[in-house]
Amino acid sequence: MTDPADTPAADPSAAAPIAAGEARTALALAAEDFLGYLSVERGASANTIAAYRADLSRYTGFLAQRGIGSPDDVDRDSITAWITSLRAAGAAPSTVERRVAAVKSFHRFLVREGVTVNHPTSALPLPQVPARLPDVVSIDDIEKLLSQPFPAGPVGYRDRAMLEVLYGCGVRVSELTGLDLRDIDLGEGYLRVFGKGSKERVTPISGAAALALQEYLAHARPFLRTKSGTRRQDPDAVFLNVRGGRLTRATIHALVHTYGGRVGLDLHPHTLRHSFATHLLQGGADLRALQEMLGHADISTTQIYTHVDRTHLREEYLSTHPRARIRRTGA
Repeated sequence: MTDPADTPAADPSAAAPIAAGEARTALALAAEDFLGYLSVERGASANTIAAYRADLSRYTGFLAQRGIGSPDDVDRDSITAWITSLRAAGAAPSTVERRVAAVKSFHRFLVREGVTVNHPTSALPLPQVPARLPDVVSIDDIEKLLSQPFPAGPVGYRDRAMLEVLYGCGVRVSELTGLDLRDIDLGEGYLRVFGKGSKERVTPISGAAALALQEYLAHARPFLRTKSGTRRQDPDAVFLNVRGGRLTRATIHALVHTYGGRVGLDLHPHTLRHSFATHLLQGGADLRALQEMLGHADISTTQIYTHVDRTHLREEYLSTHPRARIRRTGA
């Protein structure tokens, strides 16, 4: 439960509940076992589990409507029909790819665990997703965002620190909400964050982000609690709502969108992470160092920002070179 003063929005990661009819199928029960495996043995985060639960709930529900409730009865044609239904419903290519990947993992698990010998997705390719560059904003836009007036009082200190850390450290929303007081070392200039799969990493913090976080901790966090004192303030969480509880992902999404809108930007938290990476590359940062700061397991994920940076370089060239825009005229 969040407080209206924190401008919460519906949490996009919330999983759709499993319908009662679906819960009775063997396939849906097997999906619950798979989710347990992801949580316990793979160490998947709560947000990852929620996404898998929602995807598999829709999948097993679709099959149940076609009279398929057992892992032994799923065939390639049924899966193809399900993918077709996703596209017909207007799902984005990236969404279709994610859901197909979840289903492939699920069926691979069923075969490996000996639940069935039927593996209908073994030769199923992932749908092709058009290459899409990350959304970024300019350094001038970041300056407008962070130099705007913030509300007086604890909430203003908190919101400024939240935005500064998102951009200044390039952390994910889930990493920001999970940040605890023991994870901060402003003296040494580091934050300890836990990324995808609960992987721990250390990321630098300095300058405006460190100053804003220090001011929030000193002048605002102690006062984010219920006035009556009937509810205990979270003793660990760095970012708190007005009632003293840990700030949620949904609230952070709403706050970033609100502050962006005030300066004419359509902003999401991940836009700040993308901008952090792009601006570091533009400033000459090493790609391997950036990979470590972002917490990417594979450098190919980080390399997407080099394409953004090349776009920037071409724009700089075209706008500054005296002969870059000369075109050949007809003889």
